[in-house]
Amino acid sequence: MIQNEKFRLGIHNAVQVCMNVASVDRVMIISDRESATIGQALEEEVRSVGAAGLLVTLEDYGPRPMTSTPPKLIEDLAQFRPTVTFYTAESQTGEIKMRMGLTREIHRVLGELELPMPRHGHMVSITPQLVEEGLTADYLEINRITLEILGLVKDAREILVSSAKGTDIIAQFDPGLKWIPCHGLYHQAGDWGNLPEGEVFTCPKSLTGKLVVDVLGDYFSPKYGVLESPLIIEIVDGWVTKVSGEDQVIAAEFWDYLNSAENGRRTGEFAIGTNTAITKLTGNLLQDEKIPGIHVAFGNPYPTQTGADWSSEVHVDVIPTDCTIIVDGEMIMEDGKFLV
Repeated sequence: MIQNEKFRLGIHNAVQVCMNVASVDRVMIISDRESATIGQALEEEVRSVGAAGLLVTLEDYGPRPMTSTPPKLIEDLAQFRPTVTFYTAESQTGEIKMRMGLTREIHRVLGELELPMPRHGHMVSITPQLVEEGLTADYLEINRITLEILGLVKDAREILVSSAKGTDIIAQFDPGLKWIPCHGLYHQAGDWGNLPEGEVFTCPKSLTGKLVVDVLGDYFSPKYGVLESPLIIEIVDGWVTKVSGEDQVIAAEFWDYLNSAENGRRTGEFAIGTNTAITKLTGNLLQDEKIPGIHVAFGNPYPTQTGADWSSEVHVDVIPTDCTIIVDGEMIMEDGKFLV
């Protein structure tokens, strides 16, 4: 077990600060062999506060990658009846469908049992480095910044984003769709968020322009890390029309992924990262999307949260860097630095 102070602080923050685990809780940790060290550390921290803990490993339920939720996993979840859940497994090709299905199954099973929905910490592809960096942030401060940015964008009609690398987009917003604050403090039944955390997001009404990005989400993140050369994504009226770059293999693979599901090329998320403790890219989307700046995702718009009236079985984020952001004429970020 890793015993350095930063690692212990990050695990402590995840369990006791972000998820507010107390002795009355029942905490289920869904991990895998790759993330075993972190799963075990979370379980130890859970037990240290007197809560019941259950650590399970995906490979015990079947071969990876998994394209559907294993029935035995749902059976174990129903029997344990968690009030808090963590997901700490590595992202593998095609598993996003399983992860989305797992969320639906948790809601279905606990709903049938007439139990409250658990608080959920989503830590897909978490690594010790991320525990020691993004999870050691001051989450009371992250909460403050996130809510401040939410106040600036929640009624926005248009946001312009540009960068020296060539990003140049116009995003338009529907006031009927909600902006969601991801502040890292998930203390009420049904609260859900990524860890490390720090962003506000919505589904844009439309988005047009060019994104020049350095990190890709889903399985691309553990596969490629920080891209050696940026990927260029062209978008018209919310739909990706072209993907290009020096690495034509990655460009083609990304294009094929977007076309693998209905609405996969549709812009489903526009987000602003608010974790000011993160200052550099790691190649791991879980943390990199929280860096101050923007990220955009194609596919699933999280309709139950944003209010979007469509969905998709894929969701893949992309991250441009060092952006300037103008919200309805007011500059709130210049070259990756908040001005507010």
